[in-house]
Amino acid sequence: MATALGRGQCGGHITLFFTIEDSMKDPVEQGSRGVGLCLEDGVEAIAKGDAGVGEIVVRFQDGEYDTTMYDDVLEELMKEVPEIGSFDWELNIRMSLPASQGFGMSASGAIASAMSIQRAIGIPHEECLRRSFLIAHIVERKRSSGLGDTTALSSGGVERRNAAGSPFSGSLLDNGPGISEGWATETPLLLCWREKTGKHTSNYIDNSDWKLRISEAGSSAMEIIDSGEWNSDRWHEIIERSLVFASDSGLENDSSRGELIDSANKAIIESDLSGRVSALLCMLGESVVIVPTDSQSKGEWVSPLSKKLEDYGFSIFTSRVGPLI
Repeated sequence: MATALGRGQCGGHITLFFTIEDSMKDPVEQGSRGVGLCLEDGVEAIAKGDAGVGEIVVRFQDGEYDTTMYDDVLEELMKEVPEIGSFDWELNIRMSLPASQGFGMSASGAIASAMSIQRAIGIPHEECLRRSFLIAHIVERKRSSGLGDTTALSSGGVERRNAAGSPFSGSLLDNGPGISEGWATETPLLLCWREKTGKHTSNYIDNSDWKLRISEAGSSAMEIIDSGEWNSDRWHEIIERSLVFASDSGLENDSSRGELIDSANKAIIESDLSGRVSALLCMLGESVVIVPTDSQSKGEWVSPLSKKLEDYGFSIFTSRVGPLI
């Protein structure tokens, strides 16, 4: 049996506001409604398969991370495509952004790795893509590591999730219960975080009090956002609803988020950028995304603000809104 090689890549995702909708028993039916930003940067996976019995070794190119998610991805893939179990797999993972900071790296990694393994054995592109989103959604829900990231990433761009659940399901991988739509832009984004790892997503979405507060605030935001055309005319509305959600949900004042926002806003003021950019919390990390108030911005503000944010002790990464899928 010849060695099988495949590559997968998927950008990250930032949730700005959301609901928690996990009452259904089937993880395919679980998820969230909300709004977020798909990122140009995320996770790249290279898969190498040799004759074997379905074992996997995962290597990270830029640090040490938990590998158990990739075990789960392979397990779910073998249920759908038994041929995959006739190989032993080596996965090489390159992550552009840190895990557990609200950048959707678990969803991105699950999608990219599922793509790479399927492509290695020659699964056609569209089938590979759809199954990768389904597998990633199932793994995310079983691990309580995410709700709507995979559905958001299935559309790309500036996304709005109007219905919870996986974007694809069933033996034909046709449309699932999850509905997401996006619009395209190349808006520059400045991602900021402190090196301390944030709380795991499950600390919020599996907690009854946080569920209630988050879902009430998210539902209020979606009552305003989920009607009307979804296009660049909604950019200012997205920023406004994100700020209100962070406050109403109580997430702004939990953990170190309040201090992060305060520091980011001070850096903005000191850079003479008030009114030109806004600092928004990334849900559910302990991180901030700086967005321009004009979605057509070319990013001339990024360099001076980056230097000021570093003075405040932030790690920073410059990205853009990712393309439509």
